[in-house]
Amino acid sequence: MLNNTKIKSIKPQAKRFRVADGHGLAIEFKPNGCKYWRFRYNFEGKSSMISLGEYPIVSLAKARQIRDDYKRLIYDGINPSSYKKEKRVARQMKEDFEKNTFHEMFYKWYELNQEEWKPNYCKDILKRTSKHLFPYIGDKPIGSLTPKEMLGIFKIIEKAGTIDTLYKVKGVASRVFRFCVGLGVIEHDPTRDLPSDIFKKRKVTHLAHITDPKEIGGLLRMIDGYKGSYQVATALKIAPHVFLRPIELAGLKWAEVDFREKLIRISAKRMKMGETHLVPLSRQVIELLDSIKDIKTGSDFIFPSHRTNQKHITPESLRAGLRRMGLSNEEMTTHGFRHMASTRLYELGFNGDVIERQLAHGERNKIKAAYNHAEHLPERRIMMDKWSDYLDGLRDNRSG
Repeated sequence: MLNNTKIKSIKPQAKRFRVADGHGLAIEFKPNGCKYWRFRYNFEGKSSMISLGEYPIVSLAKARQIRDDYKRLIYDGINPSSYKKEKRVARQMKEDFEKNTFHEMFYKWYELNQEEWKPNYCKDILKRTSKHLFPYIGDKPIGSLTPKEMLGIFKIIEKAGTIDTLYKVKGVASRVFRFCVGLGVIEHDPTRDLPSDIFKKRKVTHLAHITDPKEIGGLLRMIDGYKGSYQVATALKIAPHVFLRPIELAGLKWAEVDFREKLIRISAKRMKMGETHLVPLSRQVIELLDSIKDIKTGSDFIFPSHRTNQKHITPESLRAGLRRMGLSNEEMTTHGFRHMASTRLYELGFNGDVIERQLAHGERNKIKAAYNHAEHLPERRIMMDKWSDYLDGLRDNRSG
């Protein structure tokens, strides 16, 4: 067996050679004077050799300890070479994990998307993130962040009373996390387990008076009595049922309506957040679309402009329709249909994540965008059917 005195007394030769210690352990001498520990073993009938490190960085005692550890692995049916590689990979992953801070991954996500965003939107994203996220988690490894830690950040915003900011910051954080999931940097989005219904709901004070069920019923009856063009009349009747933004509704095309699947599919380029959006069609919406389907306009648009069928009506046309019914801007806007639906659906107990997805709030990472537009689709179909029935009940004074 070897000892330190013997090892130090052995001189290098023109060719490398090994001196055995015992039980498969040997020290290899190289012509340049370097010495390396080697362990020879048999595993599943095959002979292998593995390096244990350089002497004296790895001492004789340490080399014997590693050898004995590897022998125990062999006894347990584990190949020491495979075990060593796995440890090296795990160590590298840990190092990479510690390098990928939230700050670094945010800017990778931001740089990938900023060209498609408007300048003001870019400024808003940076301002909200710099104020509400970087001070708390900017320098932390993104894979170490937990739902509990993210909840603490969101509750600080909630306590300050800026509920709209809370949802926007939560949305930004989730989009960064989902981007990282798509790249394989982390396994899941820690905000995923924080549903919207654990936070205070958004308050839309300028539309608060039309969230009252009786007043919603009155609004729907007013729309049913609208005497303007069929384009504006039908669009206003559909608006409460589909939650679309005014420009998305006004610009609807027949090609976006799938009557067989009972869906509206709006392409990413038409959506505010640049992501394909699906709208399940209730029986009531299908009936409204059927009522104008046979009008021969020669236009690709469902609601063509009365000036030219090559263009669609504008959001201003819808606003003008509301004004013509006697509703002021302080009473109702076309965007208000979305707020009305959101407020009532939350109060009716529908799942917050389903509501937010149907409202197309927030953009997910581009890598998974092709799939995320269908997120919660079965639940959304049920919700949209029940919502249309609920609106019918309000209109007919049957529910509240």
